[in-house]
Amino acid sequence: MPCLDEDQRGKQVVAMKKDIKNIPVLFAAGLACLVYGAGRLYIAMRLDVTGVMIFVIGLACVLVCVLRPRGDGQPRVRMESLRAYSLLAATVVLLAGVTAGINYLAYRCEFRRDVTRAKQHTLSQYTSEILRNLNARVEVTTFHVSMPPKYLEDLFQEYTRVSEGKVKTAIFDPLVDIGTAAQFGNVISGQEKKVIVQSSGGRKDIDFTDAPLAEDQLTNAILQATRQTRRVYFLSGHGEYDINSDEDNGLKIFTQLLTKNNIESRQWVFALDGPVPRDCDVLIIAGPKEPLTPEDEQIIEQYLEEGGDALFLIEHTLITTPDKTLTEEELRKSPSLNNILTKWGVRIADDIVVDLASHASGDVGSPATRNYPAHDAIVSDMDYTFYIRPRSISMLGNRRGTIRLAPLVLTASTKESWGETNRNLTVKYDDLLDRPGPVPIAFVIWEQKQGGDPSDTRMAVFTDADFLSNAFIKQYSNAQMGLNVVNWISELDYHVLVDHKDITVERLDLTSRQKRVVIVILWAMPIFIAGCGIMVWMRQRIG
Repeated sequence: MPCLDEDQRGKQVVAMKKDIKNIPVLFAAGLACLVYGAGRLYIAMRLDVTGVMIFVIGLACVLVCVLRPRGDGQPRVRMESLRAYSLLAATVVLLAGVTAGINYLAYRCEFRRDVTRAKQHTLSQYTSEILRNLNARVEVTTFHVSMPPKYLEDLFQEYTRVSEGKVKTAIFDPLVDIGTAAQFGNVISGQEKKVIVQSSGGRKDIDFTDAPLAEDQLTNAILQATRQTRRVYFLSGHGEYDINSDEDNGLKIFTQLLTKNNIESRQWVFALDGPVPRDCDVLIIAGPKEPLTPEDEQIIEQYLEEGGDALFLIEHTLITTPDKTLTEEELRKSPSLNNILTKWGVRIADDIVVDLASHASGDVGSPATRNYPAHDAIVSDMDYTFYIRPRSISMLGNRRGTIRLAPLVLTASTKESWGETNRNLTVKYDDLLDRPGPVPIAFVIWEQKQGGDPSDTRMAVFTDADFLSNAFIKQYSNAQMGLNVVNWISELDYHVLVDHKDITVERLDLTSRQKRVVIVILWAMPIFIAGCGIMVWMRQRIG
């Protein structure tokens, strides 16, 4: 009988060991049923019989595995447990060291990669240079009701990072921080979104209630708050391009870009307003179609001699057909202003520059070029610009020794471009009359003043005004050329901002059911990982 009892006990132990080996499988199945049943009930948001049954079955399986008594297997040797725990501790220490090292390298060695489609988290080169060259602290205070959008926080973080802390940002809820909102002297409603930029130069407000805050808005506000406003005066009264016109031949877009770059534009008529005002930083003569009076020319000459700066945009000559001769009055149209410019070492020809190899819109009289002699302050990284029927410019030898001048823009082709003197639309190179390429169509001129004069004289001469008109300023790099030239003439030490980068707030709108599916997946993943770990632990305990 004792032998029989021992045999039965042995069989029971063997059977129990087999059952124990199946416990991890039972636990995994129970955990899967438990997660699936709970997730099904949560997503459906109602009592589902199938979901309840699966959940109960899973719970029962897990309870069986947890509450089942241990078998009589041989215990592990303590030395093996000690080795296992030592290995675990060493692994944890190693992983902690690697993690700390990675974080240290990430802090010391900055590496950034913007993977957004529109590069929303990368500031433009112009904004970056402006922020790095800030000479004063800038406070950016934002009022936004409720939680501010993520793009706004990211944008402010970039401004603070690139400026190395010179730009300080803060976001307030005007309905909560009523006292803070009241400090800025105006009532901010619950629907209004506003940015207030303050610095040594004053204050600039931006309202972004209707559209997301854009980089160019914030950068221009910082410029206006930190820099003194420059003023340019557009000469009027001789058929010049109108700065307030929305027509194709107007300059309204150009003046709007100037305003964004903290440069104020005004019209000026000598006959009505008098000589050039003393606060004029740049006098712009944009394509006069009628000759200037001797009195007007004298005013301009005196302004330049006293250290004034100017931008000349010469209008193209009139063209005709072989069967129609230009009248004397028509020949006097679109003056070259040589009475003024020859005293500064350049002469404008009565021709039309053509380029058979590189031109815009199929018009050989509209040369497109990126042939810019070295002048980094204006043409650094400049792409193609094009000009509508420009004239050629010649450099004169009999000029004052203090005058310095250089071509700024030349045609792209050498053999395929020239200055066409035939104005009846017959385009054919004549080596006796026409000027061979590459042909200069823009010059820069400067003269260093001596003694107590406040500044040197800077001038730029373009033999076309259409490239800055409403019709063509947004094409190629025409806007960048115009703004850079005004920037250089006015002796500013910062770049201008042309491109407008729209902020697109990407939204993924989910239904309530889809949101619950996402939550279930997020919870199921760590539970699955934990379940795998428990299964491994149970197998080690059994084995």
